Amino acid sequence: MSSADQQVLRGWADAGLVALTGPAAGPPQVGPGDPAGQIVEGLRRIAEAGRQRTGRVPGLPGVGLLAERAALLGLGRRAPLSVGGAFRAVATTDGHLGLSLARPSDRELIPALVESDLAAGREGAEIWEAIADWARDLPAREAVERARLLGLPASEIPAVEEVTPPPPPPPPAEAVPAGGAAPVRERPLVVDLSALWAGPLCSDLLRRTGARVVKVESAARPDGARRGEGAFFDLVNEGKQMVALDFASARDRGRLAELIARADLVIEASRPRALRALGVDADEVVAAGTRWLSITARGRDSDAVGFGDDVAVDAGLFVRDRDQTPAPIGDAIADPLTGVAAAALAAEALLEERATMMAVSMWATARAARDRCPVPPEHEVVADGAGWSLRTPGGRLPVASPRARRAFRSAGGLGADTREVLG
Repeated sequence: MSSADQQVLRGWADAGLVALTGPAAGPPQVGPGDPAGQIVEGLRRIAEAGRQRTGRVPGLPGVGLLAERAALLGLGRRAPLSVGGAFRAVATTDGHLGLSLARPSDRELIPALVESDLAAGREGAEIWEAIADWARDLPAREAVERARLLGLPASEIPAVEEVTPPPPPPPPAEAVPAGGAAPVRERPLVVDLSALWAGPLCSDLLRRTGARVVKVESAARPDGARRGEGAFFDLVNEGKQMVALDFASARDRGRLAELIARADLVIEASRPRALRALGVDADEVVAAGTRWLSITARGRDSDAVGFGDDVAVDAGLFVRDRDQTPAPIGDAIADPLTGVAAAALAAEALLEERATMMAVSMWATARAARDRCPVPPEHEVVADGAGWSLRTPGGRLPVASPRARRAFRSAGGLGADTREVLG
C-alpha cells in the first residue's frame, strides 16, 4: 500500500467519516473519495491567505469539521437513510432515485410527484413507501426530471452494471476578475446572505482570519438552521453581526443595496431569480468594486435545488448495502466540503486588488473529492473492543467517533445588530 492510500484511509478514520457511513446495525464502511485530504488542502489555503493579509496565522478547525454537525446533534449512521434522515434512495427500472425531503414543503409536494392523493399527510416510512411504489416502474432519469420540475432536491444513481466513466467534471470553483480596483480594508467587511451550512461555514472561516461578518436574513424567513440544534447554529455563526430585513419593503431592499455597496465581499447561495427579486445584480456589484461569491448546488447556470446528501450522492460520494441500495457517506458531506472550498477561494480573493466574480458548485466540489480516490484503498473494517478499526497493509487505524468544537458564545438573535450595522 502506498503512503498516499494509507493517508486517505487515515483521513476517513480520523475525521469521523467511517463512523457515520453504512447501516446502523452493521459495521461502518469506507466509501470512495478523499474528503479529509481535500479539507486539509482547503484549510491550508485559508490559513496562508489569512497570514499574508494580517501577518498572523489564524486558528482554524481540522478535518473533524466534516462530522461535527452529527456530533452536536447526536446522530449516527442509519443507511439506507442519510445520517440526518432526510435523504433516501429508491429503486427505479435502471438504477435509483435519490431524494431529499429536508423541508416541510418538500413533503407537501409528494402527492404531486407520485400523482396520488393517497400520499397526502403521510410521514416517515409511509411517505417513502409511496415514493418507492411510484419510482419502481420508471427510469431513473425520468423520475429525477419530474422531481426537479417540482423543485425537489433529486439525484440519479445508475445501476452498478451500468456505471460508465463520466465526462470530466467542471472545476469546483471559478474566479473571474470582473471589476475595477477594490482595495481591501484592514478588517474586510463580509456580507453573508447564505443560510444553513456551507455558506455560514465559509463566512465563519473568513471571520477567523480577521474579517468582520454581517449575516443578513429575511425577517419573514430567517435561516432555517435557527430551528435546529442551537449548538450547531452557534458554532458556524458566533461572532457575526445579525441583520434582519423585510425584503418585501422597498426601503429595506434599498438598505440591503447600501450595505452590499460597502462590502469587500458578498456571499450568497440563492438562485438567480431570487436575487433579481431583491433588485440585486451581482455583475453590477462586482463591476462597482465588490467581490462576489456564489454558492450553488450545480453551478450558476442551474436552478436545481440541492442539499448536502443528494448532491454528494449525485457526485459519486456514496456506498451500497448488500441489496445495492446507495446511501451517502458522512453527514451532508457536500456542505462542509463546499464551505471550506468557498472560504479558500474568497480568502485568496481578498488578497487581490480587483473585484472578482466567484462561483462554487457543491456538486463539482463533491465530485473533486470523489475523484481524488475513486476506489477505496485496500482495507478491512474490524471490531476493536467497543469500537472499530481499519486493518490495512500499513497498519491498524482506529475509527474515531464524530467530535465537535463548541462555540465560545451564542450567536446573536435574529436582527440583533440591525440598528448598529445600518444606522
